[in-house]
Amino acid sequence: MNRIWFLFIGIIVLFASCGTEKKELTEGDWLAKLDVSEKEVLPFNFSLVKNEEGSYNMEMYNAEEVVTIDEIEMWNDSIRIKMPIYEGYIAGTFSENEINGSFIKESLNRIVPFSAKYGKQDRFDQKTEPSVNISGVWEVNFDVGTDDEYPAKGIFMQNGKVLKGTFRTKTGDYRYLDGIVSGDTLKLSTFDGAHAFLFTAKISDSTLNGHFYSGNHSVEKFVGKRNEAFELPDANTLTFLKEGYDRFDFSFPNKTGNIVSLSDAQFKDKVVLVQIMGTWCPNCLDETKFYVDYLKRNPDLDVEFVALAFEYAKTEEKAWGGIKRLKTRVGVEYPILLAQYGTSDKQKANEKLPMLNHVLSYPTTIYIDKKGEVHKIHTGFNGPATGEKHEAFKKEFDETINLLTSESLETK
Repeated sequence: MNRIWFLFIGIIVLFASCGTEKKELTEGDWLAKLDVSEKEVLPFNFSLVKNEEGSYNMEMYNAEEVVTIDEIEMWNDSIRIKMPIYEGYIAGTFSENEINGSFIKESLNRIVPFSAKYGKQDRFDQKTEPSVNISGVWEVNFDVGTDDEYPAKGIFMQNGKVLKGTFRTKTGDYRYLDGIVSGDTLKLSTFDGAHAFLFTAKISDSTLNGHFYSGNHSVEKFVGKRNEAFELPDANTLTFLKEGYDRFDFSFPNKTGNIVSLSDAQFKDKVVLVQIMGTWCPNCLDETKFYVDYLKRNPDLDVEFVALAFEYAKTEEKAWGGIKRLKTRVGVEYPILLAQYGTSDKQKANEKLPMLNHVLSYPTTIYIDKKGEVHKIHTGFNGPATGEKHEAFKKEFDETINLLTSESLETK
């Protein structure tokens, strides 16, 4: 597919060089839509502006989140918008005030129809005034009625018709959700370059009944009820060493092909944080950005970080390409090892790390003390969209690092 794509680009560029006038896109606000089903579309807002070099920069908006895109290629009436960090891209055709095409993830063979029109527009059309305010905490269950049913915590903030919030699960959060309440119906969406999520629900008598669309490949039913006291299980209790194992270890290649293990000299007598992650994973990106920032703010920190990447890229070359892209664009200085490529299946990941009871979530972080013993394992990551929970995590993280790096721990 890539060979065909680049051949196509070469042909287009050849014709474009023969005096064809370059087409432009209108700068300013746009509204985009992804067709996640025959009846539902996932909308999101973005803006376009030309930079000093004459190419376009794009900003996508999800509530308080701004995702910046600076890789936009245009030739004749064709356009390719490369997502930051992730492998996905939008490809299609454009006119001055319109773009039509698809959002594509090659490694997963996923294609979602995409369209966008110029002009400042609301994310969702409001049909009627809200008949209810759903601000607060909700106890939610997704994939209702199946063997894969799982709990979540809905956290919503409604101001008039405007609705923002997120869903927390045992494995992380569904990031910044942006939407409305119209009558007795809520609609929330987010598109961050990796996840394309749409939530719709009917609200009645303090209950939610709805559907969760992930791209156009998955639809889950969900139900919810108000419960201000609801809380998910402690993220530090979900993943642990299986009986018969008293140590965590790994052996995976680095970018030069050398095998790196926890028993190597660089980790001896050091506090070590092992991050189980993938470059395709937005929660992992949130966590990675947090770690990078923490290390910058604490340059003398005597802690070794190492990431184990489980990639769904189909080839080893593409997997390393994704890792390189993440390291370059986020500024990751700690090593990222390639644990797996071709699939991000958690069962396969568990086969690579048999000492764990399971790999429940990307990301998962293993905290190892100076004696090489596992201090704790934290499953998932509560990103900035979770508000107070994210702040609580940052405080807990700092306290844990201070404990593990203190001399008093060595004497215990």
